[in-house]
Amino acid sequence: MSKSKNVVVGLGEIGYPILQLLSKKTIIVGYDTNEKLMNIEQFKKFKNLKTSFLHICIPYTSHFIKNTVKVYKKFNPEILVIHSTISPCTTQKLQQLLSIPVIYSATRGIHKRMLKDLKKYTKFYALESKAPKQKWASIKYENMLKKCKVKTKKMSNPLTLELAKILVDTSYYGWLINYAQITKMIAIKNKVDYDEMWEFSDEIHKFLGNRPKMYPGFIGGHCVIPNLDLIQNQTLDLIKKTNQKFSQQVKNKSSKRKILKNQI
Repeated sequence: MSKSKNVVVGLGEIGYPILQLLSKKTIIVGYDTNEKLMNIEQFKKFKNLKTSFLHICIPYTSHFIKNTVKVYKKFNPEILVIHSTISPCTTQKLQQLLSIPVIYSATRGIHKRMLKDLKKYTKFYALESKAPKQKWASIKYENMLKKCKVKTKKMSNPLTLELAKILVDTSYYGWLINYAQITKMIAIKNKVDYDEMWEFSDEIHKFLGNRPKMYPGFIGGHCVIPNLDLIQNQTLDLIKKTNQKFSQQVKNKSSKRKILKNQI
């Protein structure tokens, strides 16, 4: 059997950890528009090997589909996997353009410890119903991750997973922080201690698990707020507005600048 390689496109906070993870069990190279992030020597060494998986880890923009098709033509892979957070129906649109299986596999974890979190969380994935060679692509993808000790689970369709990443991961997290921001602003207005006030929920959360206390900091990072633009929902836009209001009303600069411990 002839050798083949994996290619990771986009060597940022998601792409580089995926490159590290898969490099222990397969031949893999990284590709980025910023060549300083690439191992050029290794890239040239395996240049002529056919590409098995093409892993897309670039940020979502209006040019995402165009750029993905461009690198697809460059590397001519057998299977394309999207690890980026994307707008709903993006997988479907790409599958309609490509003749190979397109897998969407949302990424979960904290950026600063992403390699560790990739091994901790189940890697969900999905393919369109009209994708070619679905069973073959699924088995191949699962086996690759199993070798890296990563659990996998297949969802019924990519749209469910695309929405799950935005709605029940990053936006839900932002919503919880919003409530902490609101209660912090009310505490300040009434000159009461935020932490003392929230002690009232400690035992409730201990017994029921549904009163989590969040740190009421400014929501920064590259996920929670930017991902809201992918869903285009007026109600969820309240997360942005509340975050901005909190930034304006809370004058403590150290509070505004503090990076949330569990920021994605």
